[in-house]
Amino acid sequence: MSEQNSAQILFNWTRNDIEQRFRFKGGKFTDTNPTFTFISATIATTLFYLGLSLLSSSTSGELLDKFTERGYIPIIISFFFSWTITILILKRLKTSFQRSLLTVAVIPTERGFTLNPETAQKCLQKIEQIADNPANFIVLNRISVALSNLKNIGNISDVSAILSGQSLKDEQAVASSFNLASGFIWAIPVFGFIGTVIGLAEAIQGFGATLQLATDLEAIKSSMTLVVQGLSTAFDTTLLALVAAVILQLLISFQKRKEIQLLDECDSYCQQQIINKLRLIKNEA
Repeated sequence: MSEQNSAQILFNWTRNDIEQRFRFKGGKFTDTNPTFTFISATIATTLFYLGLSLLSSSTSGELLDKFTERGYIPIIISFFFSWTITILILKRLKTSFQRSLLTVAVIPTERGFTLNPETAQKCLQKIEQIADNPANFIVLNRISVALSNLKNIGNISDVSAILSGQSLKDEQAVASSFNLASGFIWAIPVFGFIGTVIGLAEAIQGFGATLQLATDLEAIKSSMTLVVQGLSTAFDTTLLALVAAVILQLLISFQKRKEIQLLDECDSYCQQQIINKLRLIKNEA
């Protein structure tokens, strides 16, 4: 496809998909590129801790200590949190981009138009003029597969079944696109509990040292610091993990709802654009 024709296309996936803009292979439909989201999450986490280091130089607060004074577990939790947020942001942008195609009529809307093997070829050509990569758009991919069957085989009764089959595949693709984010929802509390175990181990070790120094009051005070630090690590890492997991679970639920609505809108679009036109042919037969 020439650059001139590419510039005239209404929906240019190569240029408009955010991952493609950064020279990464864009995920299919609403899916994301793991490498791109990993790099983005690494940058976000680094900037977050750089910001905390600047604040901690002049401000000493309990909130800052939970991220900077509790070992490496809060860093891992923050990274997984940033990675999941990056995935959800990209999925939201991709969902909006996919939905924008539903405003365009692929099949001619004039009265009396019916779909048959001859008109299907014209509709396929129009799809190629609308988007540069129709297979990367949910609704265009469905329609292209259905019209290709109608053009090549001419069997009208199979078109509805093909659209239903593609709808199920799209649902599976959308569901699988949440696998990585769902994995982080599982991993974050686990790392929180690991931090709890580490903190309790440090507290027990410090408490044992306190018992050995029971005759020296100053030594006891110094040893109790280890106990308090260990308990702080134990409870704070669990708190951070649970709060992060709850926030992410809610955001994932909202995004899943958005994408389910998108799939329902695609079903309605195919019903209006394809199925209804095929019924006209059946009535004429």
